[in-house]
Amino acid sequence: MSDLTPEDLAALHAACFTTPRPWSAKEFADLLASPTVFLVTGEGPSFALGRAVAGEAELLTLAVAPEARGRRLGRLALQGYEAEARMRGAEDAFLEVATDNPVAISLYLSEGYCESGRRKGYYVTPEGAKIDALVFTKRIKQT
Repeated sequence: MSDLTPEDLAALHAACFTTPRPWSAKEFADLLASPTVFLVTGEGPSFALGRAVAGEAELLTLAVAPEARGRRLGRLALQGYEAEARMRGAEDAFLEVATDNPVAISLYLSEGYCESGRRKGYYVTPEGAKIDALVFTKRIKQT
C-alpha cells in the first residue's frame, strides 16, 4: 500500500474530511515534493502525512477510510508517523485537530499528546461556520 499516488491520497482525504476541507491531488503532490515531508501508509487504506524540520515534527493530516475505522489503523498510522519523525531527528511533535472531532482527540490523548493551545476559528465548515483547532504536542524523543 506504499504506492499511494497523490490522486489516491486526495480521494481518501475527501472520503474522510469536509472540515478541514479535503486537499487536492496537486496539494499532496506539492507537499510530497518537499524533502522535509514524509508519508506513512497503512492498511485499510490509511495514511499519515508529516513534516520534520529542525528537531520538530508536524502531523499534517491523518486519514483512515471510513469503512476501515475501528480497527486501530489510525493509531498505527500515528505511531508510524512518530517513528519516521524520530528517524528524521524530531524530538517533539505537534498537530492541530478540530474541536468537533472527538474520535481524533481521543486518539491523540490516548497516545500521550497534551493540549498546548487553541486556534480560534481555525477551520471553516462548508457552510461557513468557524471551528476552533486544538494544538496538541508530545515529546517523541526516546531516551
